[in-house]
Amino acid sequence: MSSAFIAVSNLSFSWPDDTPVFDGLSFTVGAGRTGLVAPNGAGKSTLLKLIAGELQPSAGGVSVEGTVGYLPQSLPLTGDLTVAEVLGIAPVVKALNAIESGDVAEEHFTTVGDDWDIEERTVAQLDRLGLGGLQLDRRLSTLSGGQIISLGLAAQLLKRPDVLLLDEPTNNLDLAARSTLYDVLADWNGCLLLVSHDRVLLDRMDRIAELDRGELRSYGGNFTAYEEALRTERQVAEKNVRNAEQEVKREKRELQQARERSARRASNAAKNLSSAGLPKIFAGTMKRNAQESAGKANETHTARVDDAKARLDEAGRAVRDEQKIALQLPATNVPAGRTLFHGEGLQVSLGGRPIFSDLDLTIRGPERIALTGPNGAGKSTLLRLISGDLPSAGDKQPGEIKRADARIAYLSQRLDLLDVDRTVLENLTAFAPAMPEAQRMNLLARFLFRGARIHLPVGVLSGGERLRATLACVLYSEPAPQLLLLDEPTNNLDLISVSQLESALEAYEGAFVVVSHDERFLAEIGITRRLRLEEGQLAGL
Repeated sequence: MSSAFIAVSNLSFSWPDDTPVFDGLSFTVGAGRTGLVAPNGAGKSTLLKLIAGELQPSAGGVSVEGTVGYLPQSLPLTGDLTVAEVLGIAPVVKALNAIESGDVAEEHFTTVGDDWDIEERTVAQLDRLGLGGLQLDRRLSTLSGGQIISLGLAAQLLKRPDVLLLDEPTNNLDLAARSTLYDVLADWNGCLLLVSHDRVLLDRMDRIAELDRGELRSYGGNFTAYEEALRTERQVAEKNVRNAEQEVKREKRELQQARERSARRASNAAKNLSSAGLPKIFAGTMKRNAQESAGKANETHTARVDDAKARLDEAGRAVRDEQKIALQLPATNVPAGRTLFHGEGLQVSLGGRPIFSDLDLTIRGPERIALTGPNGAGKSTLLRLISGDLPSAGDKQPGEIKRADARIAYLSQRLDLLDVDRTVLENLTAFAPAMPEAQRMNLLARFLFRGARIHLPVGVLSGGERLRATLACVLYSEPAPQLLLLDEPTNNLDLISVSQLESALEAYEGAFVVVSHDERFLAEIGITRRLRLEEGQLAGL
């Protein structure tokens, strides 16, 4: 077992505008595979950048035992780079070629170092990641998004790192590429810290680390075991809340009873003293003693009530907010069998290259269609063609297309339907102008936008928040959509947001077509029909 580890000690970090991200965070991650989970905006990607040394903490420190490989969520690459340049081996390959040509300058040997077998190792690594046959001089602009992600991972693995940091590595990967990644990470024996919303990948982890409310907690086992642990924790926390509530009621009742007993004793004592004919000084002393005794008893019971309330507050904090979305969407209902889209001989070419041709497709309500296929097959292009968003290319017609008199809503991977400069409430008003103001407020609350958050500009929202805002505007727009097109909707979403999306689609009564490589997500949303687009052909599964 590797001795590599990550140690974070009292780490604090804030953005330039002084918005705090971490304050005194401490944890250790040892050898093995660790999945890091947290809601969007909690700082997962920021934490990986701090560990990788791309950001510097304002206080505290990060210690890493071993060399680090880091694959960020967004690769800062340009299309003019070659495969060799992305892999970071271009100078070594150039030096090797010079030496083989007879140039024995010392600088070439210094550049090569111990990497005499770099080309062989590179070919083996590319083949391992499903990129066999990829030429080292090929330009990035000719590769798909999934191939670029796999290439970025290959670049990190070629460093032979002891510690590997991966941020959403399955984004844009098709099923074959995902399966390859799973196998590569299954053989990993160093220290892996991985951020992902891919539940299949998280189920292959040795442990799950949860970043919640500024603290990191580790759970042994995979993601399924983590979910079970959370369910158990929630049950215990809810039981503790119920017990604490009963304790508060009991202490309040006993306090009231004690006060009533004290008042009766005081009344009886006053009558007894009056009838006993005792000297005033003696009677006054007895009265003061009785009042002091009653006051101490009252303080004791009040303190017990306060303690019970404190325990109730503590129990309440331990209960997690599930943040579920509960919707009813009758306006999206589509009669069974109604044709919403019909296309014959569909064809699209981009940049002179045919994407697909002679496709036939019919969508009827209320079908739930999963559109799958390898990276670069044209799935997003087909969605844009269905929606009418794809501009025609010259005089070439895309085929014979008939759309029903029903609204079609297209949610691209970028979630760019909303005006980023307008607030959440203003965007909803634009989509549903006839909806009363009070109803808009209630609706946004059901999408978990409450108080000041409804007045936030869409541009500052996290990925999960932007998804919820987009769903609210689209699903309650006027008229409501009866055909929904979703392109990789779970990309960059935390698991809570994915669950919220599943809830919204469960309530949706129209037809939808979803492009996704997330099989767990597809299994949760009631898919009724599967189509696969590959090599320009569309086939049912």
